[in-house]
Amino acid sequence: MMTIQNMQFETAQHLGVLPRSRLEQMAEAGRTVKEMLRVLNKSSQNMVGQCLANQGTFYELDHYPKGDVYDDQTHSQYYYHAHRPDSGEHGHFHTFLRAAGMPKGIKPVPYKGKAKRPEGKDALTHFVAVSMDRPGNPIGLFTTNRWVTDETFYAAEDVIALLDHYEMDLTYPCLATNRALSAVMRLFRPQIEKLLIERDKTMKSWAAMKPGIDVYEDRDLEVTSMMDISIDRQIAAVEKALADLRNVA
Repeated sequence: MMTIQNMQFETAQHLGVLPRSRLEQMAEAGRTVKEMLRVLNKSSQNMVGQCLANQGTFYELDHYPKGDVYDDQTHSQYYYHAHRPDSGEHGHFHTFLRAAGMPKGIKPVPYKGKAKRPEGKDALTHFVAVSMDRPGNPIGLFTTNRWVTDETFYAAEDVIALLDHYEMDLTYPCLATNRALSAVMRLFRPQIEKLLIERDKTMKSWAAMKPGIDVYEDRDLEVTSMMDISIDRQIAAVEKALADLRNVA
């Protein structure tokens, strides 16, 4: 397996150049995350627990809840599972958008390999995985190679353009979990963009090192970029960036 190092994110540098509208969206997302976690905690629940409830014995690699979570209006999707015991996480959410939720003009990367990938109305893109700790809080983000999630695979710039279309709302198993996960995607939008760009760089470098190998199916390349995150630190950084803008005005 290829070893991927945690990426660093210079918060002041990256958030300081964002427009006020983006920062305000991130601030609102931060408030939503905190409120949804508060609601869950009030009933002694958390984001992960709601996905595992009434699902029987928890097995590594299985998807939870069974059948995944799908919003038939936005065509957003996610599931939770665990299979990285050495990572320090309990498990992670994989986030997707299906073809029906994509605007026209978005096309998969060219592919000449032999593997079958979802096409047409079955096409889907994977955004990021959201790592969770045992208490049920988001602690990291990472991207993966195509074979890991059996996605179609789109270029980073197209996946970034699709981020605004990801929204999980009132659907099984839990509105609070759905809203919290959607808000995490908005709160950490700059980090996700950076991870997706790094994902494509990793894929390109790996292909150059192993000519003749189908890089999208190479089991030696699983995680393509990763980064630790903190909800509280991100919210504080966004608030500071907005305060700095007000002071300049």
